Amino acid sequence: MAPHEGLVHPKEYDIKDSNVELIGSDLDHRVKYNSAATEPAWNNGQIGQEAGLWIWRIENFEVVPWPKSRAGEFYDGDSYIVLHSYKVGDDKLGHDVFFWLGSKTTQDEAGTAAYKTVELDEFLHGAATQHREVQQQPSEDFVSLFRRITIRSGGVASGFNHVEEEEPKEVTTLLRVFKHPGAGRIDSIIVYEVEPTWQSLDDKDVFVLDKGDKIWVWQGKTCSPMEKAKAAQVVNDMTLAKHVDVEVLSQLESRSKIFVDLLGGKEVDQLSFQAPRPVSFSKRSQDQSGASRPSKLFRLSDASGSPSFNLVKDGGPVRRSDLDGNDVFLYDVGSRLWVWQGSGASEREKALWLKVAQAYVRHLQQNQDDPDAYLTPISKVVEGYESPAFLKWIEV
Repeated sequence: MAPHEGLVHPKEYDIKDSNVELIGSDLDHRVKYNSAATEPAWNNGQIGQEAGLWIWRIENFEVVPWPKSRAGEFYDGDSYIVLHSYKVGDDKLGHDVFFWLGSKTTQDEAGTAAYKTVELDEFLHGAATQHREVQQQPSEDFVSLFRRITIRSGGVASGFNHVEEEEPKEVTTLLRVFKHPGAGRIDSIIVYEVEPTWQSLDDKDVFVLDKGDKIWVWQGKTCSPMEKAKAAQVVNDMTLAKHVDVEVLSQLESRSKIFVDLLGGKEVDQLSFQAPRPVSFSKRSQDQSGASRPSKLFRLSDASGSPSFNLVKDGGPVRRSDLDGNDVFLYDVGSRLWVWQGSGASEREKALWLKVAQAYVRHLQQNQDDPDAYLTPISKVVEGYESPAFLKWIEV
């Protein structure tokens, strides 16, 4: 069977009628595990056996290994799967599986990434924490895996309605370099390809302009020393493959106007620039202070014979005693959604978690003044295999 067999019709794995009782059943798990066992991407002798970081890109419904030398580099037209396996004690591994969706990825790629993430979890015997990541609002857990995240325009051609890169008449690439506020690694940096125009400039960050025959660096007047240093590393990497001149300009010097002119701003005489960053970050910290919205705990249960979704706690801390191992709970901490799956939850409850989480996000977007709610990271943990990131939100 080809690796992509059956993925063209994902509804076969999303049955709502008479076959719903098979979803998540032992038979369903065996079918998915057998499929995972034949997936070349998972069968390299390391997955599930060693600690480490592995990345794959979705290409024409297939899971293709991403070069380790390009770890942290993503394209906005693609979808990726990232596995982080880490040691828990001396003889146990914990796993975080992320499916990362570029802002211009296709429905086919996004669906394949989500499906294959579930398959990878099956291969890891259901012990992984699953995360949905979107380009526009990366979680701290994801960003902390990399010293640098680079997001470029374009992506792999899939044969569907996909973003295609046009051959430019002249090389003009503008990169925005800025620090992630509060990521696990304090030196995590985002390098983001932005529209090559002066309207993309901002006083707080550093910008690198590749004109093909020369590279220009523009240091915003309030950028940090670390951003300057990281931009220098970016330029160094860019010049390894080609020998071109590099000129660094500080916004505080009058000569920096050359940079603005190169970006079409010859008629612009403003002294300050304020362009919103292309990604947003939660204002809520790990200690649960400064929430963008009050925390809420919901229960997903079909104990009555049909699925129900009810609010069980509005505000305040959530304790282990609030969670019942017979059901599934959705915990909205303001900056992200956690789904906790009890070990005794029914197969129907287990099958519904992602749909319920996505429906909840849509509800937030439609009924509250929160147009960016759809960007909220969604993560699922299983009772007994809770990740450290989840446990930070739970009181004993």
